[in-house]
Order: sequence, then C-alpha cells, then structure tokens
Amino acid sequence: MYEQKPAVVGDPFGLPFEGLPENLPIFPLPGAMLLPHGRMPLNIFEPRYLKMIMDSLKQSRLIGMVQPLELLSDPIPEKTALFHIGCAGRITAFAESDDGRFMITLQGVCRFEIEKELQEKGPYRRVKPDFNNFKEDLSFDNPNINREGLIPLLKDYLELKGVKVRIEDLVKIEDRFLIPTLGMINPFDFREKQAILETRNISDIANIIISLMEMELKSSNQTSTRH
Repeated sequence: MYEQKPAVVGDPFGLPFEGLPENLPIFPLPGAMLLPHGRMPLNIFEPRYLKMIMDSLKQSRLIGMVQPLELLSDPIPEKTALFHIGCAGRITAFAESDDGRFMITLQGVCRFEIEKELQEKGPYRRVKPDFNNFKEDLSFDNPNINREGLIPLLKDYLELKGVKVRIEDLVKIEDRFLIPTLGMINPFDFREKQAILETRNISDIANIIISLMEMELKSSNQTSTRH
C-alpha cells in the first residue's frame, strides 16, 4: 500500500567524499535542520549572507547549516556559540528578487563536525569541517523503513500539529529521501532536531523521528483524557 518508487542510484552533480572541501562557510540558523538528501528552501537577505551565497556560487556551491546553541532571533550575533555538528548543503536552485534577496534551495550532502573555526577576514564565518564520521551520508542505499507503521503515525502527528502536507506525495518518496524530509518538516524542538542531526545511522534517525511523534501523540491523548 505504501510502496516507494524505484530507487535513485546517485547524485549526478554530487561530489565524491574526497572532493568535499577543507573549509566551509557556515550559516547559523536556529531551528533549521538540514539532513543528507533533504532539500531546504532559504530566503537570504542579510548582507553578510548575500555575500556568502555569491562567494559559494563561485566556488564549491557548498555551505554549512549549523544551529546556534540557543534559540535566538534574527539577526544572529556574530560570535554566537554553535552546536558542534552541522550539515553541508549544495546550492541547487538560485533566484534573485527585485528587493535584493536571494531565494535558494540547499540539498543536504554530508554532515560534519566542526574541527575548528577559521579566523579569516570577512563578513561571515568559516570552519574547518571533519566529514569522516559521516561518509555514509553520501550513500543512496535505502534503509527499508517500515512504512505500514510509519505513514498512519505520520498522518496523526501532522494533523495534531496542524501541518498541511499531502501524505500521497510523501508516500511516493523513497526512504533515503523520505526520512530527511520528515525530519525537516516536522515541528520538532531545536534540541530534538539537533539530536536527530547527530544520529549517525539513517535507520536510527527514522526510529528517533518515530519515537518523538509517538511520545507527542501519547502526551496529547493523555491530556485530552484528563480534560
């Protein structure tokens, strides 16, 4: 009933592991979790990040999405402390607006640990990333998630949260892409998102997402019963 479409064999525009950059511009953004193979639309308007996007387009087209340790509002202070793990994303779509903004789409490529922050001159921050613990992010093998249990749970959870998504469209996505999509569209707390991001195995990521949805639904049902 919930079968996925035929598997994608690879990324025709992707980089091999050995081609990942030795330094990476980063975009600190609270509550924004990019996962490998996921797609994230971004509206860029701060001058420092407009510059970052322009520079990235001339180079690797990769930027690192990293969450600050606190849930801060824009603009993020320059030296805000960051979580130590983020995800590099490749700019796959780019458009300019008449009012000076960029609309871009990032596709998650590979997670990384921040080995150190680079003290380079410029309006945005750069880090030395360590991708070694996340080589499997570049794989297109599917983890074979139990969709018969996941999809009904997802329907209930999204309804509870008031998130309007066509389940029929999600069902068509293969597991390798479905899991990051669920992690990114579900309105989890920023600390929960970071826990998902730091989980190495994609099957374990699926289990964490399922557990978080189950706990929230159970909590909601208990509250409804008390009232």
